[in-house]
Amino acid sequence: MPDASHAFPHLPHLPGVGYKAQHFTDIMTDPAPVGWLEIHAENYMGDGGRPLAQLRVLSERFPMSVHGVGLSIGGEGRLDPDHLARLKHLCDWLNPASFSEHLAWSTHDSHFLNDLLPLPYTSATLTRVADHIDEVQSLLGRRMLLENPSSYLAFAESTYSETDFLAEIVRRTGCGLLLDVNNVFVSATNLDYSPQGYIDAYPLDAVGEIHLGGHDEDEDDFGAPLLIDSHGREVVDPVWALLDYALAKSGPKPVLVEWDTDVPDWPVLADEARRASQALSRVLV
Repeated sequence: MPDASHAFPHLPHLPGVGYKAQHFTDIMTDPAPVGWLEIHAENYMGDGGRPLAQLRVLSERFPMSVHGVGLSIGGEGRLDPDHLARLKHLCDWLNPASFSEHLAWSTHDSHFLNDLLPLPYTSATLTRVADHIDEVQSLLGRRMLLENPSSYLAFAESTYSETDFLAEIVRRTGCGLLLDVNNVFVSATNLDYSPQGYIDAYPLDAVGEIHLGGHDEDEDDFGAPLLIDSHGREVVDPVWALLDYALAKSGPKPVLVEWDTDVPDWPVLADEARRASQALSRVLV
């Protein structure tokens, strides 16, 4: 497939949404207030077909962000060269404005685990993650963003806070960061710390995108609240408030609403994007 000559060099400081094929006609007809779109890389690594044809049409009109979920940046083994090659092929022809991945691991030996699993924050894991990011950035020829995880436990062996770990990754690799404020809220609730304190310590100057989405509420074995990052419902008011807090400190950023399961009709998702637009309007000057 030929290179995209229509590429947008940057994501705008506008709301974006995760693209789903059932919304194609609605987006092409009346996308407001959505100003950019995100795709999951692994859904577009095939050759040809209707999904790639629709993606090309969308990319001629909207800045695109490619979000990976399968690189296993935090894994102990080497990155999968076949997966990297497919990712490079996608980024070469689509030429997205942004590429991002998760601070997590999802592979062991030759097995792929259908989850994004946490890792301890130690010098050894920092070196491994930095080496993997260097490899990805060198191969793709572009800066990548690294997303903070949603956490359900803390590792006793960690010697860095998450924010210090991310800051050191940025210093060593030159990568950017994707701040997921729902993940901050989920982790802060599950591990009993202040989400605002986390934002205060976060290296906001490195942020290239902000994400937010819905989560599910549960209880742990002791009856304490347990939040699950699900991307399957509306964003709750405390997460919108945390977005306001982050934007007040960072200034305007591209803000994405994620909704990946139980995907609603377009008007519902567009309403979430309008709320993100309102949040951005409070800091745009």
